[in-house]
Amino acid sequence: MGLKRHTLTLMRHAKSDWSDDSLSDHDRPLNARGERDAPEMGKRLKALGIRPSLLLTSTATRALETCKHVATAIGFPIEFVHRERSLYLAAPTDMLNALSNEDPAFHHIVIFAHNPGISELANQLSNGLVGHMPTGAYIALEANAPDWRSFAHANIGVIGYDYPKNPNGPIKRL
Repeated sequence: MGLKRHTLTLMRHAKSDWSDDSLSDHDRPLNARGERDAPEMGKRLKALGIRPSLLLTSTATRALETCKHVATAIGFPIEFVHRERSLYLAAPTDMLNALSNEDPAFHHIVIFAHNPGISELANQLSNGLVGHMPTGAYIALEANAPDWRSFAHANIGVIGYDYPKNPNGPIKRL
C-alpha cells in the first residue's frame, strides 16, 4: 500500500451555554458567542483551503452544532456528517481509534471534539505547538501515510492553526 497525503483537522467546539442547570453536560448548546464564532471559523477554514471528505463529530450538542455551522460555511452536506459517541470527552487515544477506523479513501477528516482531549491530541501531533486549544480553535495537520491508522506515526506538518479571538490572524504552513 502506497503513501497518500492525508489531512486531519482537529476542532474544539465553540463556546457553550451554561445557563440551564437542568441540561446534562452532553446536551449543552452553543451560547451566543459560540453561535457567532462557529460560522466564522468555518469561513476561516474555507479561506485556508480546507476541503474535507468527512466531518466526524462528538454527539454532544455543542460539538454537533459547531460542526453544522462549519459544514454550512464550507459547503459540506450536513446529511453526510458522521456522529461518533466515543468522541464525547474523548482522550487522544480514543480519537485516534475513531480515526483509524475510517476508510483511507477519505483524504481529509475534520474531528469536532472537547478539551482536554482535543488539546492533548493537537499537541501530541504538532509537537506541542498549540498548548491549550480555546473554544472554536482548529489545527490542520497533514502527513503522507498509507491509511489513517498510520497517520499519528507519520511525519506530520501543520497547515494552519487559528482560534476566534486570535489577534494575529491564522497561522499557515508551519
